Amino acid sequence: MVRQQAFYMPWFANLESSEHLTDHERLLTFTRDAGPLGHEPGQFLQVSVLGVGEAPLSVCSAPREQAFQVCVTDKGHVSHALHKLGPGDKVGMRGPYGQGFPVGRFAGGDVLLVAGGVGMAPLRCLLGSLLSRREDYGRIILVYGARNPGCLLFKKDLDAWGRSGEVEVHCIVDHADDTWTGPEGVVTDPLADLELDPENTRVAMVGPPAVFRFAGAALLERGISGNDIYLSLERRFQCGIGKCGHCQLNDLYICRDGPVFSWSFLKNRPEATELGQ
Repeated sequence: MVRQQAFYMPWFANLESSEHLTDHERLLTFTRDAGPLGHEPGQFLQVSVLGVGEAPLSVCSAPREQAFQVCVTDKGHVSHALHKLGPGDKVGMRGPYGQGFPVGRFAGGDVLLVAGGVGMAPLRCLLGSLLSRREDYGRIILVYGARNPGCLLFKKDLDAWGRSGEVEVHCIVDHADDTWTGPEGVVTDPLADLELDPENTRVAMVGPPAVFRFAGAALLERGISGNDIYLSLERRFQCGIGKCGHCQLNDLYICRDGPVFSWSFLKNRPEATELGQ
């Protein structure tokens, strides 16, 4: 009974730092008196600003770190209030909630991460977890697409991962500017040029439905099983625990049953991701 109460119980987190990532995104670093968050890659938190409201945010830092981070896009009342906070401020939180990526299934094989836009945030958490046990995996490949160079998140991390040689980093933008020296196009373009071992590759994908639809189809054509492609669905969670019905999708509550699902599980639910049959 005590454990179940703890699952619902809100707690306070201490804001340690607030860092600009782009014109619209900030990286917030928190600690809590109870110690490490104990989350799994792909899980989310219900974050509240007193007197303003509550919003779901994916954890974007690796598990087992003392501090934890969320990436906040300034697009609503709660996120706008979070952008205004400074070190020393406190926020309310619940969680972590949801079903994350099955990291255990990735061990022993190659791992391909496909991110579109702010989908890079939860995948940063997964990537950090993979790198903490780098010897357990083969190739780790990151394909990341954004609207323009100014929308790319975690640029310092992208550079560091690429220089380390532990991650194959492929970034692409829809619309280049004078500062961009990389490729211009859509996220499926780098996928077409990658040499992949379809029987030994596990995929984690986060982004808008178009990324799922086209990148997923391209990977299926390459021979990767739908059982080895995992998607994290974006929905506006309200309660975070499958009670209010805001994120209900036919027989699923995305906050409770997901947000991570395999392609095979979702293929007969085209309304979930616009995957089609």
